[in-house]
Amino acid sequence: MNNLQWLDEVKFNEQGLIPAIAQHHLTGRILMVAWMNREALQLTAEKMRGVYFSRSRSKLWFKGEESGHFQTVYEIRLDCDADVIVLQIEQEGGIACHTGRESCFYRKLTPNGWEIVDAQLKDPHAIYADKATSNPHTLAMNASTAQAEQIEVLDYLGKMMAERKVADPDSSYVAKLYTKGLNKILEKIGEESIETIIAAKDFKVAANEDNKNDLIYEVADLWFHTIVMLGYFDLDVQLVLNELARRQGLSGLVEKANREH
Repeated sequence: MNNLQWLDEVKFNEQGLIPAIAQHHLTGRILMVAWMNREALQLTAEKMRGVYFSRSRSKLWFKGEESGHFQTVYEIRLDCDADVIVLQIEQEGGIACHTGRESCFYRKLTPNGWEIVDAQLKDPHAIYADKATSNPHTLAMNASTAQAEQIEVLDYLGKMMAERKVADPDSSYVAKLYTKGLNKILEKIGEESIETIIAAKDFKVAANEDNKNDLIYEVADLWFHTIVMLGYFDLDVQLVLNELARRQGLSGLVEKANREH
């Protein structure tokens, strides 16, 4: 089965679209429904991020590109008629609806008509105001408050790889990657290397905030997949940190000389 054969089995409508239901992967709650074209579905599968097609704007729509509320995709399912997609997702920020609510399905039919039963978690004006860029990487970084010690992060990732190697392939992106084998992991490292090079060249041409964040994002992807590779061989990330620490007392010339002898 080639990489795109699975797409040929999907029944898109006359407009080349298919409805996609986003469902929380833990609670099972339906968060939103949107449309996908072939490219959006392919990108969603490749990136494991929610990518849709906007009918009003006639363009691809990366969920969260304006709000910062991105979607991490855990699983993609196709119904029996092959004309509806269901995504099992984690909703960043806990807000899927543009009204500032967890779900777009916040109204319930009662004897008095449609009644709003879900609280508004955030004012839409606060979500969408002052968004000077539509770059998804910039928005994600601006929205995040994550700060961590690099050793703790790498230690966590190293332990996570060991767990994912023996996990159900359908439980996560990494577990599925391990199931596909070393060649697939190396293929991803190659892809991320190329994307990092492109991002670096773009940043060289125009050193703006968006290009800087694109570069950081691609380097993070590259590092992540090299850690996946180390996990494949049961190699602890600490070994790489030890090697980097060893080099701290060596100048570039001394290091080069040592390697040549």
